[in-house]
Amino acid sequence: MKNKITVTRKSTETAIIVEIEKGELVPNYRKRIKTPLPFLNHMIEHIAWRAGLNIAIDMNFDAFELNHLVCEDVGMTFGKAVGEFVRINTPSGYGTGGGMIDEAYADAAISFEDRSLFNFRTDVKYGETVENMPAEELLTFLDGFAQGARCTLFVDLRCGSNGHHIWEAIYRAVGIALGQALSIDPNRAGKTSGVAGKVEYEISAE
Repeated sequence: MKNKITVTRKSTETAIIVEIEKGELVPNYRKRIKTPLPFLNHMIEHIAWRAGLNIAIDMNFDAFELNHLVCEDVGMTFGKAVGEFVRINTPSGYGTGGGMIDEAYADAAISFEDRSLFNFRTDVKYGETVENMPAEELLTFLDGFAQGARCTLFVDLRCGSNGHHIWEAIYRAVGIALGQALSIDPNRAGKTSGVAGKVEYEISAE
């Protein structure tokens, strides 16, 4: 089993290094999550705590320090790292979780079957901003994660009135579902999460 995965992503806009390691959280785990957005760092901390996943993130900009670039690019890079963990270790590959704090509750479900989709559903009214950042970019991060990981991720926000709590409930639910998906089940060793098995492509060009 390979517990530690490091992914470096470089573009003309950003340079990002994400390291993940399954196992007991290191004492200073939250200080290793270093994006320019404090609230996003706090949300990723919830994923780390609930999934039992040490996450280290470093990010540099080539030009523009934009919220969208932070959330999308970091999400895709983190997703790529998790997807590689799944590809190498073949854990259970699917999981569900319910996240809550005070009045807020959310459900999440995740499956790694080489299919990229993020679906968010809610009838709950929530603010356009939270802790000095656009709330929509917190969804951008999760969408980027699904793209990078090649996974299907469903999130259903059931209730909530406090903006901070709403997003904590969502990210806690994602962390719990992810922790289940990354668990190693000896009875499923070498198997994929879907009955289609490992997806392979053969491509030729002339």
